[in-house]
Amino acid sequence: MHWFPQILCLALLGVAQALSSSGSRLLVVTEQSAEKEKYSKFWDDLEIPSAVSSLLLELDVHLPPDRTSVTVDHFNYDTLSANEKHDVLLLAPPSASRKDVKVFFAARRLIAFPRAVAQELGASSPLLTQIVHAPDTAYSYNPKEEAETVEEPFAVGSQISLVSSMQARNSARFTILGSAEALENTWFDAKVKAQGRKEVQTSNREFAKHLSAWTFMETGVLKVGKVEHHLSTGSEGGSGNDSVAHMGYLSPKIYRIRNDVTFNIELSEYSFDHLDPFVPPSGDSIQLEFTMLSPFHRLDLQPISKTRNSTIYSTTFRLPDQHGIFSFRVNYKRPFLTNIDVKREVTVRHFAHDEWPRSWMISAGWVWIAGIWVTVIGWVAFVAIWLWSEPAYEKSHGAALAECLQSSECVLIQRNQPADCLRPPLLETLPTRCQQLKKGYGECKRGMIDMRKRFRGNQPMAVSKELEGEKPPQLYAGRETGSVVRTTSGDEDEKVETVVGVDGVRRPVV
Repeated sequence: MHWFPQILCLALLGVAQALSSSGSRLLVVTEQSAEKEKYSKFWDDLEIPSAVSSLLLELDVHLPPDRTSVTVDHFNYDTLSANEKHDVLLLAPPSASRKDVKVFFAARRLIAFPRAVAQELGASSPLLTQIVHAPDTAYSYNPKEEAETVEEPFAVGSQISLVSSMQARNSARFTILGSAEALENTWFDAKVKAQGRKEVQTSNREFAKHLSAWTFMETGVLKVGKVEHHLSTGSEGGSGNDSVAHMGYLSPKIYRIRNDVTFNIELSEYSFDHLDPFVPPSGDSIQLEFTMLSPFHRLDLQPISKTRNSTIYSTTFRLPDQHGIFSFRVNYKRPFLTNIDVKREVTVRHFAHDEWPRSWMISAGWVWIAGIWVTVIGWVAFVAIWLWSEPAYEKSHGAALAECLQSSECVLIQRNQPADCLRPPLLETLPTRCQQLKKGYGECKRGMIDMRKRFRGNQPMAVSKELEGEKPPQLYAGRETGSVVRTTSGDEDEKVETVVGVDGVRRPVV
């Protein structure tokens, strides 16, 4: 008999198999009581209501204390099957509760919920979401104990959740259906009629398909493809990622402050058996955070291109003027969608010594630059004006000497050469002016070689004294050396010191 369980498993696997994004899922439903009796202990171990209630309490989902409570609505019920008890609710397909929520459980017609058990969701858990809630006119009561009057109902109106879901932080899913009869074959093809409306066929089968597909992660599963970031400028002749990838700058580990950076992420959505490009709802957006300890930037990612199976979102921004360890982070968490938390760490360095902007690029330095140029232009203008307005000087010593020699008797009358006239004995026959010019010309020549003359300069010519053979006094420490001569008279009994001044008068030294 060992072969029977193997054949049973293979048969069930061939009959019921659901393929999801995270692997195979097996859903088995058996109605043969004879086969069920052979595995009665196994089924009894699974059917533990107290364990289910404890699990729901852990998820902050509360059920009525009595097991026979049902939800009724005297305005939205099936007039064909529940004309008296009003316990078969007819509800419209669920719609998006918020603008950023995508609808996965749409249906074309009404959905029947026969004898549904009310659920009340706690407000402390953000992981719980209502898929279908009761109308405002519905309430939960116990038909056995509260058949005539209902004093304290368990829940009323939209507080009653008929179908609830919980998606954990690791994207594990858990669905609670308040009416198991809604999945029966009878209600898949049943005809229902609401008050004042025509008779229509239910959409329970379509709703059950979408509900099971979401629970077993066949829909609403997001997949992250390539995640890239790079400088927003590439090489010449290239465009987009091709140029920067060719340069080796794709997803670098280090950036510089105030760089322009482009971030790209590829997203896909799993739909039953294939991947589709992910498009968020119209009222929602995918955001990128550039964060250190707190976000410095929070930007919306814009779709730039689409492939057969994915959508590429991108944004470009300038890095902050702050160096350190930063992270590109995309944290996208929405109801009924698997969570996306992508994080890429990079280092942002400061400017290198040769990367600082030039002075003319800094607006605060324009005042100093203007001052420098005003000084330069003013100095050049001053030099130009000074040179242009230079007074007319007399002729140089050489030209004046040559002109004086040409007009002297030594050259004109005696017909001597100018060079001979400048030598003794003809030098003494020259006019006084020519002799002065000759002496000044010689001192000027010697001053070009004598280093002392470069500081003190050539002395002015004392023509009268030089012609008389007297030498001018030599300056020493700001005084004329030899201007004061100390002498003593040997005829006096006492020695008296006298001095002879420049004027030749002898005076005693006090």
